[in-house]
Amino acid sequence: MQDKKIAFLGSGSPRAKKALEALSTRYTTVPPEDADIVVALGGDGFILQCLHESMRRKTPIYGMNRGSVGFLMNEYKEDGLLERLSSAQSVRFVPLRLKSFGLDGTESEALAINEVSLLRETRQASKIRILIDGVERMAEMICDGVLVATPAGSTAYNLSAHGPIVPIGSDVLALTPISAFRPRRWRGALLPHNAKIRFEVLEAEKRPVSAVADGTEIRDVAAVEVSEAPEFAVTILFDKEHGLEERILKEQFAS
Repeated sequence: MQDKKIAFLGSGSPRAKKALEALSTRYTTVPPEDADIVVALGGDGFILQCLHESMRRKTPIYGMNRGSVGFLMNEYKEDGLLERLSSAQSVRFVPLRLKSFGLDGTESEALAINEVSLLRETRQASKIRILIDGVERMAEMICDGVLVATPAGSTAYNLSAHGPIVPIGSDVLALTPISAFRPRRWRGALLPHNAKIRFEVLEAEKRPVSAVADGTEIRDVAAVEVSEAPEFAVTILFDKEHGLEERILKEQFAS
Protein backbone atom coordinates (compact mmCIF):
# COMPACT_ATOMS: atom_id res chain seq x y z
CA MET A 1 0.00 0.00 0.00
CA GLN A 2 3.04 2.26 0.37
CA ASP A 3 3.02 2.94 -3.39
CA LYS A 4 -0.72 3.69 -3.48
CA LYS A 5 -1.64 7.37 -3.71
CA ILE A 6 -4.32 8.38 -1.20
CA ALA A 7 -6.70 11.34 -1.19
CA PHE A 8 -8.53 12.44 1.95
CA LEU A 9 -11.92 14.14 1.70
CA GLY A 10 -14.08 15.46 4.54
CA SER A 11 -17.76 16.25 4.72
CA GLY A 12 -17.24 19.66 6.31
CA SER A 13 -18.67 18.80 9.72
CA PRO A 14 -16.52 19.71 12.75
CA ARG A 15 -15.65 16.03 13.41
CA ALA A 16 -14.76 15.46 9.76
CA LYS A 17 -12.64 18.63 9.60
CA LYS A 18 -10.67 17.57 12.66
CA ALA A 19 -10.11 14.08 11.23
CA LEU A 20 -9.11 15.47 7.83
CA GLU A 21 -6.49 17.70 9.42
CA ALA A 22 -5.09 14.87 11.55
CA LEU A 23 -4.84 12.34 8.72
CA SER A 24 -3.49 14.83 6.17
CA THR A 25 -0.71 15.69 8.61
CA ARG A 26 0.12 12.06 9.33
CA TYR A 27 -0.10 10.54 5.83
CA THR A 28 0.97 11.64 2.36
CA THR A 29 -2.02 12.87 0.38
CA VAL A 30 -2.75 13.76 -3.25
CA PRO A 31 -5.72 15.42 -5.03
CA PRO A 32 -8.71 13.08 -5.66
CA GLU A 33 -8.15 13.07 -9.42
CA ASP A 34 -4.63 11.65 -8.89
CA ALA A 35 -5.51 9.13 -6.17
CA ASP A 36 -5.61 5.34 -6.27
CA ILE A 37 -7.88 5.32 -3.19
CA VAL A 38 -10.10 8.03 -1.72
CA VAL A 39 -10.62 8.04 2.05
CA ALA A 40 -13.97 9.70 2.80
CA LEU A 41 -14.48 11.19 6.27
CA GLY A 42 -18.12 11.79 7.18
CA GLY A 43 -21.39 9.87 7.14
CA ASP A 44 -23.34 7.75 4.66
CA GLY A 45 -24.57 10.81 2.77
CA PHE A 46 -21.03 12.00 2.22
CA ILE A 47 -19.73 8.65 0.97
CA LEU A 48 -22.64 8.54 -1.50
CA GLN A 49 -21.55 11.96 -2.74
CA CYS A 50 -17.97 10.69 -3.12
CA LEU A 51 -19.17 7.58 -4.97
CA HIS A 52 -21.12 9.69 -7.45
CA GLU A 53 -18.02 11.78 -8.07
CA SER A 54 -15.90 8.65 -8.61
CA MET A 55 -18.20 6.94 -11.13
CA ARG A 56 -16.14 8.05 -14.11
CA ARG A 57 -12.72 7.83 -12.41
CA LYS A 58 -13.47 4.36 -10.93
CA THR A 59 -11.47 5.20 -7.80
CA PRO A 60 -12.26 2.91 -4.82
CA ILE A 61 -13.69 4.67 -1.76
CA TYR A 62 -12.80 3.78 1.83
CA GLY A 63 -15.06 5.54 4.31
CA MET A 64 -14.36 6.29 7.96
CA ASN A 65 -17.30 7.32 10.09
CA ARG A 66 -17.36 10.91 11.23
CA GLY A 67 -21.14 11.17 10.85
CA SER A 68 -24.05 9.57 12.66
CA VAL A 69 -25.24 6.16 11.39
CA GLY A 70 -22.29 5.29 9.17
CA PHE A 71 -23.73 2.08 7.75
CA LEU A 72 -21.43 2.27 4.73
CA MET A 73 -18.45 3.48 6.75
CA ASN A 74 -15.58 1.85 8.61
CA GLU A 75 -14.60 2.71 12.16
CA TYR A 76 -12.53 5.86 12.47
CA LYS A 77 -8.94 5.17 13.58
CA GLU A 78 -5.84 7.15 12.78
CA ASP A 79 -3.39 4.31 13.47
CA GLY A 80 -2.59 1.60 10.94
CA LEU A 81 -4.48 3.14 8.04
CA LEU A 82 -2.13 1.84 5.34
CA GLU A 83 -2.41 -1.72 6.69
CA ARG A 84 -6.20 -1.45 6.84
CA LEU A 85 -6.34 -0.26 3.24
CA SER A 86 -4.06 -3.11 2.12
CA SER A 87 -6.28 -5.80 3.68
CA ALA A 88 -9.66 -4.19 2.97
CA GLN A 89 -12.35 -6.13 1.10
CA SER A 90 -13.85 -4.55 -2.00
CA VAL A 91 -17.58 -4.50 -2.77
CA ARG A 92 -18.82 -3.53 -6.22
CA PHE A 93 -21.97 -1.41 -6.40
CA VAL A 94 -23.96 -1.17 -9.64
CA PRO A 95 -26.05 2.00 -9.71
CA LEU A 96 -29.51 2.48 -11.17
CA ARG A 97 -30.20 4.74 -14.12
CA LEU A 98 -33.30 6.92 -13.88
CA LYS A 99 -34.70 8.19 -17.16
CA SER A 100 -37.62 10.54 -16.75
CA PHE A 101 -40.13 11.99 -19.20
CA GLY A 102 -41.57 15.31 -18.07
CA LEU A 103 -45.04 16.72 -18.56
CA ASP A 104 -43.44 19.42 -20.73
CA GLY A 105 -41.77 16.82 -22.97
CA THR A 106 -38.27 17.11 -21.49
CA GLU A 107 -36.18 14.00 -20.85
CA SER A 108 -33.68 13.75 -18.01
CA GLU A 109 -31.29 11.12 -16.62
CA ALA A 110 -29.69 10.58 -13.24
CA LEU A 111 -27.86 7.80 -11.40
CA ALA A 112 -28.65 6.30 -7.99
CA ILE A 113 -26.54 4.06 -5.78
CA ASN A 114 -29.22 3.62 -3.12
CA GLU A 115 -32.63 4.03 -4.73
CA VAL A 116 -34.86 5.69 -7.29
CA SER A 117 -38.11 6.93 -5.79
CA LEU A 118 -41.29 8.55 -7.07
CA LEU A 119 -43.00 10.87 -4.59
CA ARG A 120 -46.24 12.84 -4.67
CA GLU A 121 -45.79 16.62 -4.73
CA THR A 122 -49.12 17.73 -3.27
CA ARG A 123 -51.75 16.70 -0.72
CA GLN A 124 -53.33 14.33 -3.25
CA ALA A 125 -52.11 10.74 -3.46
CA SER A 126 -50.36 9.74 -6.65
CA LYS A 127 -51.68 7.16 -9.11
CA ILE A 128 -48.98 5.06 -10.73
CA ARG A 129 -49.02 2.28 -13.32
CA ILE A 130 -46.20 -0.28 -13.10
CA LEU A 131 -44.69 -2.23 -16.02
CA ILE A 132 -41.83 -4.74 -15.77
CA ASP A 133 -39.96 -5.60 -18.98
CA GLY A 134 -42.84 -4.15 -20.97
CA VAL A 135 -45.54 -6.17 -19.20
CA GLU A 136 -48.13 -4.39 -17.08
CA ARG A 137 -47.94 -5.75 -13.54
CA MET A 138 -50.13 -3.19 -11.80
CA ALA A 139 -52.70 -1.09 -13.63
CA GLU A 140 -53.04 1.47 -10.85
CA MET A 141 -51.48 1.98 -7.43
CA ILE A 142 -52.77 4.81 -5.25
CA CYS A 143 -49.95 5.80 -2.92
CA ASP A 144 -47.58 8.45 -1.62
CA GLY A 145 -45.00 6.98 -3.96
CA VAL A 146 -42.91 3.96 -4.89
CA LEU A 147 -39.20 3.16 -4.96
CA VAL A 148 -36.67 0.79 -6.47
CA ALA A 149 -33.72 0.00 -4.20
CA THR A 150 -30.41 -1.68 -4.87
CA PRO A 151 -29.04 -4.15 -2.32
CA ALA A 152 -26.83 -1.34 -1.01
CA GLY A 153 -29.86 0.92 -0.59
CA SER A 154 -32.21 -1.71 0.80
CA THR A 155 -31.28 -0.76 4.38
CA ALA A 156 -31.92 2.96 3.77
CA TYR A 157 -35.22 4.54 2.63
CA ASN A 158 -36.44 1.15 1.44
CA LEU A 159 -36.24 -0.29 4.96
CA SER A 160 -38.06 2.73 6.40
CA ALA A 161 -40.85 2.08 3.89
CA HIS A 162 -41.07 -1.53 5.18
CA GLY A 163 -39.27 -2.98 2.18
CA PRO A 164 -37.06 -6.09 2.42
CA ILE A 165 -33.37 -6.06 3.27
CA VAL A 166 -31.54 -7.46 0.24
CA PRO A 167 -28.13 -9.17 0.74
CA ILE A 168 -25.20 -7.86 -1.28
CA GLY A 169 -24.55 -10.10 -4.30
CA SER A 170 -28.14 -11.37 -4.47
CA ASP A 171 -28.70 -9.85 -7.95
CA VAL A 172 -32.17 -8.57 -7.11
CA LEU A 173 -33.83 -5.18 -6.76
CA ALA A 174 -36.50 -4.27 -4.21
CA LEU A 175 -39.66 -2.64 -5.57
CA THR A 176 -41.42 -1.09 -2.57
CA PRO A 177 -44.60 1.00 -2.29
CA ILE A 178 -44.62 4.08 -0.07
CA SER A 179 -47.81 4.34 2.01
CA ALA A 180 -49.97 2.47 -0.50
CA PHE A 181 -53.73 3.11 -0.16
CA ARG A 182 -54.73 0.73 -2.97
CA PRO A 183 -53.90 -2.10 -3.16
CA ARG A 184 -53.67 -1.74 0.61
CA ARG A 185 -51.94 -5.02 1.43
CA TRP A 186 -49.40 -5.08 -1.40
CA ARG A 187 -45.92 -5.02 0.14
CA GLY A 188 -43.86 -4.84 -3.04
CA ALA A 189 -41.78 -7.29 -5.08
CA LEU A 190 -38.26 -8.58 -5.59
CA LEU A 191 -37.13 -8.26 -9.20
CA PRO A 192 -34.17 -9.58 -11.19
CA HIS A 193 -31.32 -7.06 -11.19
CA ASN A 194 -31.55 -6.67 -14.98
CA ALA A 195 -35.28 -5.89 -15.01
CA LYS A 196 -36.50 -2.85 -16.95
CA ILE A 197 -39.00 -1.01 -14.78
CA ARG A 198 -41.36 1.65 -16.04
CA PHE A 199 -43.65 3.83 -13.95
CA GLU A 200 -46.40 5.83 -15.62
CA VAL A 201 -47.99 8.63 -13.63
CA LEU A 202 -51.77 8.66 -14.06
CA GLU A 203 -53.59 12.00 -13.83
CA ALA A 204 -50.13 13.57 -13.76
CA GLU A 205 -51.26 17.18 -13.99
CA LYS A 206 -53.82 16.82 -11.20
CA ARG A 207 -51.57 14.60 -9.06
CA PRO A 208 -47.99 15.75 -9.79
CA VAL A 209 -45.09 13.44 -8.96
CA SER A 210 -41.34 13.96 -8.53
CA ALA A 211 -38.64 11.41 -9.35
CA VAL A 212 -35.57 11.25 -7.10
CA ALA A 213 -32.28 9.43 -7.73
CA ASP A 214 -30.34 9.59 -4.45
CA GLY A 215 -30.00 13.38 -4.07
CA THR A 216 -31.15 14.42 -7.55
CA GLU A 217 -34.81 15.45 -7.86
CA ILE A 218 -36.75 15.85 -11.11
CA ARG A 219 -40.20 17.37 -10.70
CA ASP A 220 -43.44 16.93 -12.65
CA VAL A 221 -42.71 13.63 -14.37
CA ALA A 222 -45.14 11.81 -16.64
CA ALA A 223 -43.17 8.55 -16.75
CA VAL A 224 -39.96 7.11 -15.34
CA GLU A 225 -37.82 4.20 -16.51
CA VAL A 226 -35.37 2.48 -14.15
CA SER A 227 -32.64 0.01 -15.09
CA GLU A 228 -29.13 -0.93 -14.03
CA ALA A 229 -26.14 1.07 -15.27
CA PRO A 230 -23.20 -1.37 -14.96
CA GLU A 231 -20.86 0.93 -16.88
CA PHE A 232 -20.92 3.28 -13.86
CA ALA A 233 -20.18 0.62 -11.21
CA VAL A 234 -18.26 1.86 -8.17
CA THR A 235 -16.19 0.15 -5.46
CA ILE A 236 -16.30 0.59 -1.68
CA LEU A 237 -13.62 -0.84 0.60
CA PHE A 238 -14.49 -2.38 3.98
CA ASP A 239 -12.41 -3.71 6.86
CA LYS A 240 -12.50 -7.52 6.88
CA GLU A 241 -13.81 -7.70 10.43
CA HIS A 242 -16.60 -5.26 9.62
CA GLY A 243 -17.71 -6.28 6.13
CA LEU A 244 -20.91 -5.06 4.55
CA GLU A 245 -22.44 -8.53 4.14
CA GLU A 246 -22.17 -9.12 7.89
CA ARG A 247 -23.73 -5.73 8.63
CA ILE A 248 -26.68 -6.43 6.37
CA LEU A 249 -27.17 -9.87 7.91
CA LYS A 250 -27.12 -8.40 11.43
CA GLU A 251 -29.58 -5.68 10.39
CA GLN A 252 -32.16 -8.36 9.58
CA PHE A 253 -32.13 -9.50 13.20
CA ALA A 254 -32.11 -6.04 14.74
CA SER A 255 -35.01 -5.15 17.00
